[in-house]
Formats: sequence, C-alpha cells, structure tokens
Amino acid sequence: MSSHVVVTGIGVVSPNGFGTEEYWDATLASKSGIGRITRFDPGQYPAQLAGEIDGFCAEDHLPSRLVPQTDRMTQLALVGADQALADAGVDPREGDAFGMGVMTASTSGGFEFGQGQLRNLWSKGSQYVSAYQSFAWFYAVNTGQISIRHGMRGPSGVVVGDQAGGLDALAHARRLVRKGSDLILSGGVDAAICPWGWAAQLTTGRLSRADQPERAYLPFDAEACGHVPGEGGALLVLEEADAARRRGARHVYGEISGYGSTFDPRPGSGRPPGLRRAIEIALEDAGACPGDVDVVFADAAGVAGLDGEEAEAITGVFGRRAVPVTAPKTMTGRLGSGAGPLDVAAALLCMRDGVIAPTAHVVPRAGYGLDLVTEPRRTAVATALVLARGHGGFNSAVVLRSGAGA
Repeated sequence: MSSHVVVTGIGVVSPNGFGTEEYWDATLASKSGIGRITRFDPGQYPAQLAGEIDGFCAEDHLPSRLVPQTDRMTQLALVGADQALADAGVDPREGDAFGMGVMTASTSGGFEFGQGQLRNLWSKGSQYVSAYQSFAWFYAVNTGQISIRHGMRGPSGVVVGDQAGGLDALAHARRLVRKGSDLILSGGVDAAICPWGWAAQLTTGRLSRADQPERAYLPFDAEACGHVPGEGGALLVLEEADAARRRGARHVYGEISGYGSTFDPRPGSGRPPGLRRAIEIALEDAGACPGDVDVVFADAAGVAGLDGEEAEAITGVFGRRAVPVTAPKTMTGRLGSGAGPLDVAAALLCMRDGVIAPTAHVVPRAGYGLDLVTEPRRTAVATALVLARGHGGFNSAVVLRSGAGA
C-alpha cells in the first residue's frame, strides 16, 4: 500500500448551502448565509449577526428516535456524514466494521441541548432533565452518534482545538488510514447559536458588532471589526489511495499530503506567533516548496492584529502578493471546528473545477501584501494550503494535492 491518503467523499452543511453542490454554487456566486439571528431574540446582545442554516428540520433527515437524543450540532453532523458516505459510494454495512472509524473535532459540544436541560432543571426540577443530557452536550458525541448509526467500530476519537481542531482531526484521520484503517470519516460540525453559546462567544471580545451583514466580517480589510460566528461544517471520507481505486471509488478529490501544527508562545514572551512554522512544517511533510502552492485558504480572523499576524506568516513564506489567498468563510461566518474541513472541501472543489472561490465583501488592505481573491478566479489548482487558528494559540496547516496527482 502507498502512504497516500485521499478524500473520496464530501458532505457539507453550511449557512449558504446545504449539500456540497448547493454550497459550492452559492460560494462561487458570492452568496452569503450571514444575517440577523433567528434562533433566539438577539436584541439584548451587542452582537446580533450569525451564519445560520435556514430551514433545516432534523425530522426530514433522521429517524424520529434520534431527534430527542441529539443537539442540533449532532443532527447536522449526522446528515453531513450521510452525505459524505453517499458521495463516496460507501455502505458501511458492507465493510469491515472494525476497519472503519470516525474522527471529528468539536469546539463547544451540544450547547443548545445543554441549555434546554439546565432550564428544565432550574424551572421544573430534576425529574424533567433528559437522560440524554449525559452525552448530548459532550465534545465526542458527534463521533459516537455517527459511529453508532453506521456501525463503524474502528479507531475513533475527537479533537478539541477550537477553529484549528477540524484540520487536526483530518490529520489524525490520515494517520489512522496510514496505520491500516480501511476508511475514516472525519471533519467537524459545530452549532452553538443559542443564548448560552452566544454569551460564551462574546467573552472572547472578537465578535463583530456591526449590523450590516455584508460589512460585518471583513478579514484583511481596513474596516475589520471582528468575526461573525456560524454553524455547520463538513465531513470527509478518507481512504488509502490504492485501496480507494481498487474498490472503484467514484471520486478521488485529492490527497491530504501535508500537515503541520504549532502552539503560539506565551503573550509577552517576545517570540513570534507559531503560524509560519506550522506552514513550513506542512510543506515539508508534503515534500512541497512554496512555489508549488496555487492558493492559500486563510484562517481570516477579522481582527486587525490577528489578520496582520496571518498576513505576515503568509508573505514570510511565499513573498508579497506571490500566491492567491482566499477566505470564503466570509459568506458563512467562522464555524468553529467546522471551518477547516469546510475550507478543505472548498479547496478540493477548486481543484476539481479549476476556479478559486472568492472572499466576499472585502476590500483588501494593501498594507498586508496579500493577493486576496475577491471574485472567482479561473485557474488550474493542483496544490492548496488550508490554514486554521484557534483561540488560545492553536495553529494548524494542511497541504492538499489534486486527485490527478494523488
């Protein structure tokens, strides 16, 4: 067997498109899913915009017995997993249960479910608290519910690394495939747009308080004023390349060929942030040089200081305006652990279709030295770099190569 680990299936649940092709069409059309929160009344909060998935009804997609057991986050993850497996042409019931696993990431766990049960406890009493609260709130619940639903009993787990966690989960899935697992379903989905989750996110001080959706989340723009949170993400099917071809996989979207992660030094230490080193490690792991990279998917914090750090890392590795940079998450908001996997999905679709997805609504600040793509750009994409940074100092980078070269 080769050591090449490829993506053969993609499932997307996103504010601007439910399903891979709907998301991709919306992204290329610069269609945003950001608007005023509808899942609760945000009037008392200083930040009132989010990327919500409109019209999602769990009962339309999942068995009725699962709905009262699960948080919205898990319901979305289960649907994304179904999409990814169907796209890969895989029926887990026909495979070796112990050869297939699930590796997801989570930022917050099932906040909305937990909030509802705490409300019952305080207002009605302990007898009104659901027994499902014992796991529905938990970070690992998406992994557990997906593995149970599909009978996937191989190596599995969860990574908690905020925005960087989704890339870390994919990297760990890659390791598991390299160690002999037949298939790993991996990625991340988060959904914490509820009062409890909103209050927690406000404590970061990084949420945009703008009231115009098209000018609320503006990474690398002179008017950057914070980010807009969102819900959703992506699940991907990872397999060893030769094994995928032998089974007649419908798609080989591309290879996860490199990964690097670092942690920022203690504030005030005088040492530089770790993102540049994460990029360098990922390129080295992929056996690639900066000139090989056709596009960078930026973390895009939307906070001037953090944007400056990321721009410095990118230009330090590639040079000023030397590589196209994009951040399609301006149309979805930052999706926690779902952001990195969704960017990976977008990068693979860029490779498939020969077009770089745009960064919507942003007027690039010249001082950053980035070639920021603000309209769809037709060009061959053979190698892509995806970046993600988590609150608290997490940095992750993944290098992808096209299916043709995997």
